[in-house]
Amino acid sequence: MAAPKGTKPPGGSRKGRPNKITADIKALAREHGAAAIKELLRIATAAENDSTRVAAIKELLDRGYGKATQPISGDDDGPPVLVELRRTIVRPGHSNR
Repeated sequence: MAAPKGTKPPGGSRKGRPNKITADIKALAREHGAAAIKELLRIATAAENDSTRVAAIKELLDRGYGKATQPISGDDDGPPVLVELRRTIVRPGHSNR
């Protein structure tokens, strides 16, 4: 049985709340984010190895534009695995049509 809303479940903090270590790591990473981006840019433009340059460019683009979406597909001859995803909100006592 789930704990009542707003209460602390046994053995941990509330769901979705990052723990202190995770929060500390994220804060530290953000402090060095600008330097990391500059280093990725340096690697992307100066590395002699093409695969190193491509990896650095990919990281820069992922951070600037977000990661590319991954298509969902089934067999080459068959229909896609996921045809449609629909979310319907129904109010109690009302028809959903």
